Amino acid sequence: MDIADWRKRIDEVDRQLVALLNERATAARAIGHLKHGPIYDPERERTVLDNVRRSNQGPLPDRELGQIYERIIDVMRKFEHDWHRAAPDRAAAHSTELEAETNE
Repeated sequence: MDIADWRKRIDEVDRQLVALLNERATAARAIGHLKHGPIYDPERERTVLDNVRRSNQGPLPDRELGQIYERIIDVMRKFEHDWHRAAPDRAAAHSTELEAETNE
């Protein structure tokens, strides 16, 4: 394969990563919806990182893969937090939509 072929392969992998990260975000949001406690769960984060390291077959070293996942976890935690903060706004918007439909 030449450089163009490898770049096409990277582009395809990036599309797959985007889809998987969005799937992960959907799952994180669903879990956040079910949680009745703090969003930050250091024990769960340790478990995720341990699972990532155990499943790593390279060529990325565990340390670098761990850094990538630490960032993913940070972003997902912020996503979940922001989604929770917006929950009252979503509920109010939904209520307004229902009222508008009822009045029509």
